[in-house]
Amino acid sequence: MVVARADFGLDDVAVTRIADCYADRMAQLVTRIGEDLLAQVDELVADGVVESRSEAVRLGLRGIVDAHRRRQIGDSVVAGYRAQPQGASEVGWADEATIAMIADESW
Repeated sequence: MVVARADFGLDDVAVTRIADCYADRMAQLVTRIGEDLLAQVDELVADGVVESRSEAVRLGLRGIVDAHRRRQIGDSVVAGYRAQPQGASEVGWADEATIAMIADESW
């Protein structure tokens, strides 16, 4: 939903100052995309999923960065368990508890 400037009591000078301040603090990326992808992004904007093309790009980049970070963490966990695997004494209690829970079922 786009909100009018007047809703915030902002005049053109205030809006320009805010925009200039925002632009000074944000890096700008320039890229080219195909017409099909552009049409899909514009549809997201039209459907209100994102406010703008820029927001769609930011969300997409955040998603890629987050997925990469999660993959790195997962790889680190796997590497740790490979370097020092769990022994039977560490996981045996889980197997015993599972067997006991199944035995307690009324089926």
